[in-house]
Amino acid sequence: MQKMPFAKDVMKDVVSGLKASVRVARKAGLARNKIVVDPGIGFGKSFEQNYKLLANLKEIAKLGYPLLVGTSRKGFLGKTLARNGKRAPADRRIWGTAATVTASILGGAHIVRVHDVAEMAQIARVADCILNNGL
Repeated sequence: MQKMPFAKDVMKDVVSGLKASVRVARKAGLARNKIVVDPGIGFGKSFEQNYKLLANLKEIAKLGYPLLVGTSRKGFLGKTLARNGKRAPADRRIWGTAATVTASILGGAHIVRVHDVAEMAQIARVADCILNNGL
């Protein structure tokens, strides 16, 4: 899954895949307010594709469902934060996670999946204040 890129056009494929999944869920009788969409950051996507998704979350948010993003300690952060050619270990990715959590919230995420809950709760509160002009 991690060796080959997910798709040629990650945004198009993720959005169309999410739309198809929502159609299946709705057809099966799942209420609209029970659906959350997740672009699957890190799952079968290349380094570049993960960042493209993060930079374009507003496109996914336009689907009109709560958006969940999980970037916490993911491998692409280890690559981003590499030193001397060695990926940063998972426990050294907290600040990279903080950056992606902030970007996710500013991009429209309603839910973020994280490992470092207390720290990321602070990040989320600040990002929410930015979005809500300090309110």
